[in-house]
Amino acid sequence: MISEATPATAANDEAPALRRTPSQRRSRERVEHILSCATALIEQKGSDAMRMSEVAEMAGISIGSLYQYFPDKAAIIRTLAERYNTASRDCIATELAKVTSIAELRDAFAALFDIYYEMFRAEPVMRDIWSAMQADKILREIELAESRANGRLLADVWERVAPGTPREKIEDAAFLIMHLGECTMRLAVSVDRAEGDRIVEAYKRMVLHNFASGDMPDDKSVA
Repeated sequence: MISEATPATAANDEAPALRRTPSQRRSRERVEHILSCATALIEQKGSDAMRMSEVAEMAGISIGSLYQYFPDKAAIIRTLAERYNTASRDCIATELAKVTSIAELRDAFAALFDIYYEMFRAEPVMRDIWSAMQADKILREIELAESRANGRLLADVWERVAPGTPREKIEDAAFLIMHLGECTMRLAVSVDRAEGDRIVEAYKRMVLHNFASGDMPDDKSVA
């Protein structure tokens, strides 16, 4: 019998996402169909309850064919997480590229956080994946890497609009802002809407205040 590994039990340092990267169009289409079916199942019942056999059945393929692409359920979830992360990073990069001043940086950050919040409120699969991250070592590492990547995007813009400040100072602050943002978002989508809205607004007030304060990198007197 083929075991149905969960994100918590399947995680290890060597675990891949896709077992093999499809090069042919037919294979790529099959992977997309598998991920679409997995997404539908996660939305219906959550990733904990989803079984590989159900994914294979919905996709109309054998369990053996499914395992040719994804070694376990955790690999499917990681692939979906990486896709959501890529989409989020692209959105951040696009919006921050327009920034030319600290004031614009504040406005862009606030707008991005609101977009991110609404996106996660509207996508139960994304919320489920975020929950799964806490039980999967590799997913936690992916989340940390994503915070670093987004922090670098923020730091690049921050350095451009606030020249003269040590890069290390900017990078540390930007990394912290982005990682705390992930934690804030996870908390906000786990409570009712009214409380979640207040949590998001409180986080934005703290970050935007720091962007404008003398303690942040736009003050050249800080060394």
